[in-house]
Amino acid sequence: MNNKIIRNIATLLISVCLASCGQLSDHSKVNQKAQANQLPLRATGDMGVIIERATGQVQIVNHTSKEQLAEIDGLGDLSHASIVYSRDQRFAYIFGRDGGLTKVDILKDKIAKRVIQSGNSIGGAISQDGKLVAVSNYTPGGVKVFDSETLALVANIEATVVPSKGMTKDGQPYRSKVVGLVDAPDNKFVFSLFDSHETWVADFSEYSLNQVSKKSPKITKYKDIGLFPYDALISPDGRYYIAGLFGEDGMALLDLWHPEKGMKHILKDYGKGDKKLPVYKMPHLEGWAMAGDYAFVPAVGQHKVLVVSTKTWQKVAEIPAHSQPIFVMAQPDNRQIWVNFAFPDNNTIQVFNTETFDLVKTLKPGPAVLHMEFTPRGEHVWMSVRDSNEVQVYDTKTQTLLKTLESKSPSGIFFTNRAHQIGL
Repeated sequence: MNNKIIRNIATLLISVCLASCGQLSDHSKVNQKAQANQLPLRATGDMGVIIERATGQVQIVNHTSKEQLAEIDGLGDLSHASIVYSRDQRFAYIFGRDGGLTKVDILKDKIAKRVIQSGNSIGGAISQDGKLVAVSNYTPGGVKVFDSETLALVANIEATVVPSKGMTKDGQPYRSKVVGLVDAPDNKFVFSLFDSHETWVADFSEYSLNQVSKKSPKITKYKDIGLFPYDALISPDGRYYIAGLFGEDGMALLDLWHPEKGMKHILKDYGKGDKKLPVYKMPHLEGWAMAGDYAFVPAVGQHKVLVVSTKTWQKVAEIPAHSQPIFVMAQPDNRQIWVNFAFPDNNTIQVFNTETFDLVKTLKPGPAVLHMEFTPRGEHVWMSVRDSNEVQVYDTKTQTLLKTLESKSPSGIFFTNRAHQIGL
């Protein structure tokens, strides 16, 4: 065979090989594209997380389609769990009662990181810039602050020592329990100390994770604010921090626009009163409704909702209610408030008009209605009905039941729009 024929055959073989490789490459690209099209794409804006407190699990849901997407376990004691979200809404930071801080990836349906940071914790907050996650602790008393990306500890703020409490089981001085931790503008955290009757502001505005030599946060302490602050809230605009007092009637208010004025005692007739009525459950202050010029406040131990002027912080009216209110929550349009109640009347929800204070409707969702969460624009409200093992979805305009979802002992419901709201 001459050289010309050999060269022609070789050229032909190379051409066939290249063509085949090209076809394989094209086929591979088609397969990759098909596989990509089969992956479930999610947008985080209409998602949320439901706490299943009895089983240490959470459920990831979509509130537009009203469906459950995934269930994640291994989150420890969720008996008083709460959640905050990263700025991009992808990660949920879950604060467990066992001191666990868990970062959950709601797009990949898995735990991204989990640390046990204390023996007993009661909630947390995320900073304005989204870089810091703070946890309030009962044991040991104080606040720990973490890098939101890695959950590495970046600050440990120890609470005031309470000598009258003696020593802890591990031989350390007893430090006050920390409650009512919220985020505030300018990368601040505000919290109260139950045993030492204080409120502290931790200023991280000059703290940077990128600094080689990090500045310690500036702590401003307000003492003798009132006896035993048990919970607190911050107004939606981030101006007012209000702590409820367990040891006396009234509340303590800090105007964060004018912190130099100190804490002010307000609502001196708010509390258990002279009759010392039985209190089956203390109201959750983060469940206050602020609508227009009014705050709608659950009365401690009484069958009423108090209407308070947010200009004077004085009571202006009372709304008779079914039983002892726990959460008083406003729809996003502020037209109505939805109220749930303490045991043994916790099978009931009442809806009131915020303009006339009239009762709109009484609902009976079932035993142990623990929490409510509105969709971002308020067309629906989701309710956890713990003892029926279900979550119910209602139309807020007609107050009619739209859908029921199965859930194991559900409690808190947290939608991702909270990522862009102060104090939530």
